[in-house]
Amino acid sequence: MIDPQRYPRLSRILVPADLRQFPEEELPAIAEELRAYLIEQVALVGGHFGAGLGVIELTVALHWLYETPVDRLVWDVGHQCYPHKILTGRRDEIHTVKQKDGVAPFPKREESEYDTFGVGHSSTSISAALGMAIALQQVNDERKVVAVIGDGAMTAGMAFEALAHAGGMGSDPGSIEPNLLVILNDNQMSISENVGGVTRMLGRLTGSRTLNAIREGGKKLLGDKHRAPARFVKRWEEHWKGMFVPSTFFEEVGFHYTGPIDGHDLPALLAALKTLKGLKGPQLLHIITTKGKGYELAEGDQIGYHAVGPFDPEKGLVSKSGTKKPTYTDVFGEWLCDMAATEPKLLGITPAMREGSGLVRFSKEYPQRYFDVAIAEQHAVTLAAGMACEGAKPVVAIYSTFLQRGYDQLVHDVAIQNLDVLFAIDRGGVVGPDGATHAGNLDLSYLRCVPNMVVMAPADEDECRKMLSTGYHYRGPAAVRYPRGTGPGVAVQPTLDTLPVGKAQLRRRGSKLALLAFGAIVPAAEQVGEELGLTVVNMRFVRPLDRALILELARSHDGIVTLEDNVVAGGAGSGVAELLAAENIQLPILHLGLPDEFQHHASREQLLAEAGLDANGIRTSLLQRWPGLAAAGPRSAAV
Repeated sequence: MIDPQRYPRLSRILVPADLRQFPEEELPAIAEELRAYLIEQVALVGGHFGAGLGVIELTVALHWLYETPVDRLVWDVGHQCYPHKILTGRRDEIHTVKQKDGVAPFPKREESEYDTFGVGHSSTSISAALGMAIALQQVNDERKVVAVIGDGAMTAGMAFEALAHAGGMGSDPGSIEPNLLVILNDNQMSISENVGGVTRMLGRLTGSRTLNAIREGGKKLLGDKHRAPARFVKRWEEHWKGMFVPSTFFEEVGFHYTGPIDGHDLPALLAALKTLKGLKGPQLLHIITTKGKGYELAEGDQIGYHAVGPFDPEKGLVSKSGTKKPTYTDVFGEWLCDMAATEPKLLGITPAMREGSGLVRFSKEYPQRYFDVAIAEQHAVTLAAGMACEGAKPVVAIYSTFLQRGYDQLVHDVAIQNLDVLFAIDRGGVVGPDGATHAGNLDLSYLRCVPNMVVMAPADEDECRKMLSTGYHYRGPAAVRYPRGTGPGVAVQPTLDTLPVGKAQLRRRGSKLALLAFGAIVPAAEQVGEELGLTVVNMRFVRPLDRALILELARSHDGIVTLEDNVVAGGAGSGVAELLAAENIQLPILHLGLPDEFQHHASREQLLAEAGLDANGIRTSLLQRWPGLAAAGPRSAAV
């Protein structure tokens, strides 16, 4: 429970209605208490950190000024939403964030009525808020709609599509402009530093209160904006403003631009919001903030403090001593640099995930061959296709969940043209604490059905390196899909050896059942196979399958079991069943995989256990289907 001695004001705020009982002059003190409480609570359990510290004042201002949840507040991505959650009924549970049955790390509609739109991926807020504004105006509902988007999220095409739509809606006589406020939270950061022309443009913008006053007065004086005098003055305003604001992009697409203002100056922020709250049509408020504001260590290391584990607020993050097992991300990062040293055609691409995808070393050693395209997954894939057209070998490093955004491009721009692109897909399968929005549960299904694709899933760290080399040297589109975190601890060899395409590995020759395991589930399958005397195969390839081995095992065993950390629907096991059906082979087959639902946030181990994909769950499923296995026991040795 919150300490009322340390937090005399925040302890009295359970929901925003309580916040609105305080006079405006006390809001800065509330903001300071909220900042201190956020630091204390995240330090206990870890979670997203720096982004929330940067929007403390904005969060307080919005919930004090607007009648949330009646007025609709839409956050982008959600990294910055812990202060919002604290003020909206989850103050005393915020220490459970990301934990099983605890507070969700991102806005989630079923968790709270204040979470108006569920997010986790970036750049959706303007589209969602515009949809809400349109729906409300259709029924003459006067509720306000506000979208908060960061400058990092503004690098994605979807944000510009929404801006263009909203800004152009009132261009024709008789059309209705949406009453929408977009707040651009500009801190020059996403997870790492922002890149690209949009970032440079925002860095040059300045504001003019005088211009805003003239503009609003002119609108009242001139009346109908479609009349010739009003159109003339509008153009004059844009040219006049251009003398003071180097870019009038937002005005050109139809938004009334205000700012930039200091997003940590609460009185100035409130003054601007009060003015904009009464204006009609699409409005954009540009605020400047500091990620990690109020915690000096986070301000100085905005990348390191984006998301943290538990730490001592007095000492900050402390590097752990000793040798740690390499993660699959580490394996990829080392492989990429090693392969680049021997292959001058290799180019590395990331959609704003340099740190998360393991490209830090590559970006430093090969800066001319490293391309961060910002939060633009679709562009990343088609960029790779263009590179491949001219003889380069692009490697797209991307999370499974983010590749979903580039799926059309993967199909149309890469696979149909059979272009030579390697996809290094991180966070495949169960991801864990970040919840359903970050899960990679669908990738084997959506990749397996694409013609020309080779799809691989490693059972261990060394096999991951070999598969990356295999995919690199394969002539055509290929994907290596690996999980978050560490593997079973197999030593990674420094060579760049490849594997024969489409060939599985027989790990153990047994009897009765053949366990065909894909990727990260192989170690658990092998453990159960040893206990029950079953055949165990590390399938390695989801596409193409090892046709010859599957048919041989089907004819020599009483049943087939497929195991994967992917949804069963359309997954790797479905491919095995399709092969057996095509060959008119009928025998019992059991598919073990992830459930037909969106899993909630918990640790990876907890979610695998819930899905029955740990050793205990696999054993239980087999004995339920084939009770006689319990008496049989092990009878064969490993291959």
